[in-house]
Amino acid sequence: MGDPAMTGASAWETLGRVGYGILALPFLSFLINGLWLGRKSPRASAWTATALMGLNLALAVILAMGYRAMVLGDPQGFPQRTALLWNHTWMDFTLEPGTALAARFGFYLDPISVMMVLVISFISFLVNVYSIGYMQGDKGAGRFFPLLSFFSFTMLGLVVSSNLVQTFFFWELVGAASYLLIGFWYTKPSAVAASKKAFVLTRFADAFFLMGMLVTGIVAGGFDFAHLNGPEAAAALNHTLTAGMFTCNLLTLGTLGIYMGAWGKSAMFPFHVWLPDAMEGPTPVSSLIHSATMVVAGVYLTARLFPLFSAAEHTLRVVEFTGAFTAVFAAAIACTQTDLKRILAFSTLSQLGLMMFALGTGGSAYPASMFHIFTHAFFKCLLFLSAGVVIHAIHSNDVRDAGGLRKSLPRTYWATLIAVLAIAGIFPFSGFFSKEEILHAALANGRYGAFLAGLATSALTAFYMSRYFFLVFHGPRRGSPAHHAHGDGHKPIREGLLMTLPILVLAVPSAFIGWLSKGFFLDHVKPPVPGFAEGASAAGESHGAGLGGTIGGGAEWLPIVATVLALTGVAVSWYWYGLKKNGPGFPGRAAPLWYRVLADKFYIDEAYLFLAKRVGGRLIAAPAAWVERNIVNGAFDLVTGAVRKLAFLQGLFHNGQVQVYIAVALVGLWLLARFGSVGY
Repeated sequence: MGDPAMTGASAWETLGRVGYGILALPFLSFLINGLWLGRKSPRASAWTATALMGLNLALAVILAMGYRAMVLGDPQGFPQRTALLWNHTWMDFTLEPGTALAARFGFYLDPISVMMVLVISFISFLVNVYSIGYMQGDKGAGRFFPLLSFFSFTMLGLVVSSNLVQTFFFWELVGAASYLLIGFWYTKPSAVAASKKAFVLTRFADAFFLMGMLVTGIVAGGFDFAHLNGPEAAAALNHTLTAGMFTCNLLTLGTLGIYMGAWGKSAMFPFHVWLPDAMEGPTPVSSLIHSATMVVAGVYLTARLFPLFSAAEHTLRVVEFTGAFTAVFAAAIACTQTDLKRILAFSTLSQLGLMMFALGTGGSAYPASMFHIFTHAFFKCLLFLSAGVVIHAIHSNDVRDAGGLRKSLPRTYWATLIAVLAIAGIFPFSGFFSKEEILHAALANGRYGAFLAGLATSALTAFYMSRYFFLVFHGPRRGSPAHHAHGDGHKPIREGLLMTLPILVLAVPSAFIGWLSKGFFLDHVKPPVPGFAEGASAAGESHGAGLGGTIGGGAEWLPIVATVLALTGVAVSWYWYGLKKNGPGFPGRAAPLWYRVLADKFYIDEAYLFLAKRVGGRLIAAPAAWVERNIVNGAFDLVTGAVRKLAFLQGLFHNGQVQVYIAVALVGLWLLARFGSVGY
């Protein structure tokens, strides 16, 4: 990590104040609107939150420009492209001299943290603008915007964290914020159930994250990322403990524990079940959670500790497998769904799988994964916001109630088309470039299983997103007249400016940001310790590329094959749902068993419910309730009953009758005289 003093103290002080402002503004919005303005005037609260988020975006741009000029522009002073704006000691755990075991509150600058600050600020601002129109007339609007600001604050705090303890602190705050937003409509039972499911599953995974953090930090001698990503930390962790018949490697144990937190937060299989249900929240919440914030936090954490993970080859294999399996699994399910937002939710799961398995394939895929986080943020946010416009128009989430909206929603139609082509990986839209780099890296690193999973995911993505597009905007108008915006289904549907303006803005980066930013990711986005693979990890060598490797190059046939597969998916979808105008079910005949299994998501939700109610309830909850009722409460009842009896007996003598007191005193004196001398 370079020395900020080398580039001028005043410039760094200014940039440091910008960093404080980036965290302070959304938190200030949360306080002002949550404690006062939201109750007094929901509309004023909405505009205040949006204005402060716009100012936050301006500060994020200043931060990015300052980082580019002072850090990237000074490779001699900052050879690893990392710096700390500030780093305050929060809790000191030092037990002996010479150790630095402390939790700090810092602002960490490197290419991916700056990229995430920009993306979160940009997406949050547009979602706030969109929400002014979307939440108009909602009774809970006064609560909504403070929570939106709080969510943005927690995510910004997470991505700039300089150590694991600070990351875990904001990690849990993100979970609390998402719980409140998913269950925002708390009078709706399905929303309450979805928020509880998300909270319980992610907290379960976070327990392993906490364990891994403690093992890693204590054994390695520090929680700072700069320390944990060095070869010394991996060497300190890389030894085996034996307890009877069991042995474990501390490096594998620690990194797997941390990855479990990422596994749950990014909803990799089998923790994926909470993410589709999170669609019960308002559409702006779905957009914010799925595009660049909560669900990519797991991918971001894995990338943040990537040098350490690369030293643990078994952990990296787990990352690769869970990511590749989730990518194909979720894409297959998305092909059969009928809920607008759930189609996009499973799409998010699939894209997260691509990002995660890219990290698992080796060092040269690191920039490709971060590149896909960047491009995915724009087109996925656009898809969710456009889905919100459609839902407002047809008053339903079901694609069976949509159809024929191309002329009614022309701006939404063209913007959605751009997003669909981008996520399908069609040249020259943004998703093409980031997906191509992921596939290139997997192939170059010799991870052929992940490479084939990536190709299959690309083809399936093109199919189900085209299906989504054709069912919503083409074909006949389906559903009852109640699902048509004006009842007769012929009058034009208005596209509100506040809801369509963010969509049109997002269409621009969805179309062009891929080829505009590719050079930046290839040149500057690399793991923070370039020589780590040679010094401490055999994993980098086994993958065919060190951590400092580059992507792009070789396999000139790959873009052609990927494009042909994507176009095939689009063509099949057009034939079934566009040309023949089939409904969203299985086209042409009754659905076979495999289709019903996909449509019911492999019955995994039902399996979880069975485990929770039958196994968990009967084998865990019921015995625990019996122990509490009969042993814990029984012991307490026994003691309190005995005390009551003694009190009753004592009350028999304290009745206010003098003759009783005299009789008791005489009996006591006789007992004392009779037995008081015994033993002397």
